[in-house]
Amino acid sequence: MDIRNVSVVGAGLMGMGITQVCAQYGYPVRVRDLTEELLDRGFARSRQNLQQLVSRGKMTAEEVEQVFARITRTTRLEDVAHADLIIEAITEDTQAKRELFADLDRMAPEHTIIATNTSILSPTEIGAATARPDRTLGLHFFNPAPIMKLVEVVPGQLTSPETVETCRAFCQTLGKTPIVVKEAPGGVVSRILVAMRNEAVDCFAEGVASFEDIDTAMKLGAGFPMGPFELIDLVGIDLHVTNSESMMREMGNPKYRPHPLLRKMVRAGLYGRKSGRGFYRYDK
Repeated sequence: MDIRNVSVVGAGLMGMGITQVCAQYGYPVRVRDLTEELLDRGFARSRQNLQQLVSRGKMTAEEVEQVFARITRTTRLEDVAHADLIIEAITEDTQAKRELFADLDRMAPEHTIIATNTSILSPTEIGAATARPDRTLGLHFFNPAPIMKLVEVVPGQLTSPETVETCRAFCQTLGKTPIVVKEAPGGVVSRILVAMRNEAVDCFAEGVASFEDIDTAMKLGAGFPMGPFELIDLVGIDLHVTNSESMMREMGNPKYRPHPLLRKMVRAGLYGRKSGRGFYRYDK
């Protein structure tokens, strides 16, 4: 099956990033969020990102307007149900995703594929809320979605080979490199990085080195493009804690235990880049 049009549910950092990259590669996209305010924030973020490309000479202002001309925004779920592919990018909560998938399943045409962008939760469990588990799966884009080349294609237990191949081919049309990953908590990248980030926080909390020096060590000594604390701030400290706790429950391995310091930071509203302050401070 060819994907001719796409819908995205969720206009947050990941949802709007996926929307942007689909539109950049020529797909008509409908994006839905709960309120106009949330949509405004998402569109403003994408426009700022694309404007940076214009300032660097990688896009023209006309091309930016063509991208936005391919995007339709809405707060109505039924408006995004009629698509060849629907990508869900809402909060990392299994029950919320299952309820959304069930609603989309009732509204969408029979051929529609429904994908979840989760890196941690089970595509099988989420897809089981529908009458089309063969046409549900995980499509894990990485942040920032317009830039990062990898997509993890994660079939559920009942996902058909045809659905996997359709989504793998679709990701290639976006200039991405898809890999097919058997369903397991965290897939490949998150499984490794969650443990690494937690170990880095443990080192800092034990006084082994400052978080700035740990970041420097991993960039200069291990060749990382950014340090673990820069990465936690980018992901969001709240999301990192949620993902760590999910991995701990699923795997039963203490290496996924988030340090209590991280929970304290979340209680204080220190979420990282999105709040203006995490381990580092950021200009809003």
